Amino acid sequence: MTIVAAVPTQRRRRPELAAFLRSRRARVTPEDVGMPPGLRRRTPGLRREEVAQLSGVGVTWYTWLEQGRPINASAQVLDAVARTLRLDRPEREHLYHLAEVPYAPERSAADIAVVSPELQGILDALDPHPAVLYNARYDVLATNAMYERLFFQDERGGQGMNTGPFGIRNVLWALFTVPGATCPLVDRKRELPLMVAQLRGAYGRHVGEPAWEEFVRRLAEASAEFARLWRSGDVVPPGTRVKAFRHERVGEVRLTSVSLSVNGMPECRIVTYTPNDEESRQGLAALREVTERRIPPPAGDGIR
Repeated sequence: MTIVAAVPTQRRRRPELAAFLRSRRARVTPEDVGMPPGLRRRTPGLRREEVAQLSGVGVTWYTWLEQGRPINASAQVLDAVARTLRLDRPEREHLYHLAEVPYAPERSAADIAVVSPELQGILDALDPHPAVLYNARYDVLATNAMYERLFFQDERGGQGMNTGPFGIRNVLWALFTVPGATCPLVDRKRELPLMVAQLRGAYGRHVGEPAWEEFVRRLAEASAEFARLWRSGDVVPPGTRVKAFRHERVGEVRLTSVSLSVNGMPECRIVTYTPNDEESRQGLAALREVTERRIPPPAGDGIR
């Protein structure tokens, strides 16, 4: 049996980087970037020296980059090359990964809030099961009605959880900044460390990004418990788990959480919660009834 030695990741990525840059350069014409077409062009698109000039880098450096040589590239230089080659956001991210540079896309509130009607329709169709669209930071991007009933509505139908200073609801901020007695997680000591470990796993892809650094810093300042768990350095991937939640109107419900990735929305996932037993199924049905009709719960019912 022939044993094939493993090829280091960097050596595999460099040829891919070279091929990707050549293909992107070939599709950009001189007219696209305001340059005269010139004469006797043997290949389509821009020449290497033209890309280097437009990007403000040395011809030799860009040539070596396109040849797949093991040279270092900064985010600023890659951004300049990406602009010259007219890369869209997925192509720019691909360029960063091939060049082994952490990708730091610009983020805005508008970017976070955009959820297609089709995706919202999927969440709504999952009702009566709670369902939510999270990003890797646990920002709540979209929900269905049952998720709102279970986690965010107080007795008057308003927003019952503190969602912090970032202009968007965030589950981690909500859970770490409410008193333990009012936290909807029954087993807080087990669940919160797992959620922080998942956050840290995602953080590794965003080290140095202002939005992530500010989020971690502000939450650590607001919650000593989060700061302690963050310092532990634990990392776990998302996974299917049974979680127990308490609600002031229907008591405890035990739900199985399942994460589903979303094409076209990197690092976002739909999380659905299905009842783990008949008692929990009845609890969700009762929650729908009391929130739709606004009838008071029986005396002594639920967890206060």
